[in-house]
Amino acid sequence: MDLDPDLAALRPLGGFFVLRTLRSAAGDREAARIAELPSLAKAYKKFTSDVYGNNLTFRVGVVADRLRTPEPRVAASIAHQALSARLWSVALGCAARYGRLPDLDPRLLRWDAAATAPDDLWLTEVRALPGAAGPATLADAVVHGHLEPLGEALRARYGVAAGLLWGNAGSALAGAARELDRWARAEGRTEVANRTRALAAALFTHPLLSATGLRTGPAFRRRSCCLYYRVPGGGVCGDCCFTQPPGSSPRAASG
Repeated sequence: MDLDPDLAALRPLGGFFVLRTLRSAAGDREAARIAELPSLAKAYKKFTSDVYGNNLTFRVGVVADRLRTPEPRVAASIAHQALSARLWSVALGCAARYGRLPDLDPRLLRWDAAATAPDDLWLTEVRALPGAAGPATLADAVVHGHLEPLGEALRARYGVAAGLLWGNAGSALAGAARELDRWARAEGRTEVANRTRALAAALFTHPLLSATGLRTGPAFRRRSCCLYYRVPGGGVCGDCCFTQPPGSSPRAASG
């Protein structure tokens, strides 16, 4: 199925899978606002400590405020996990439903760092990448196009361990695949479920993802911790390497 200009096939999958386009903007005023938003490419390349001068810095601050955490490294990890989940969900959703992938070049994606899904990401131009959306295409688009420069930026600014960030990426991929598979089964779309499972299995053979966790069917147990247990009132996630929150000492796992 060819990509449609509004990527409408993603909408039934839930907010994390939706990728808004300029065509879906509510009028000229919103379209103009979106056009003024910085791209993800700018966030990755121009990373500064100035919260008003860089969207990635701003996003980490927003997450820190929402979670009431005084630790920037924790907020950076949670922000990374959420953006990773958005990117994997969009890419996997398009591949499974359309069999094609739109160009997700960071320069084409506008990012509203103050918003939540699905109003955080906007694609300025829907153009299909050549060929079918296989695992190599998804890896190029998400792993190399986004997660590598995003991880480099967060490590440089906040000192977050590389293993933790790739664990976040693996967890986000597993979660997106699980949700998409659940939707496909509920809707009787066995071809979408089969395609989702095949793509996820192939993606987890990628050298940067293969060591992030243990997969048993749709279940995933990561080998690192996203640090959510350090958030006030937080605990361990369902796929955490810990079975209960460790002590809040400096020895707590960071990847």
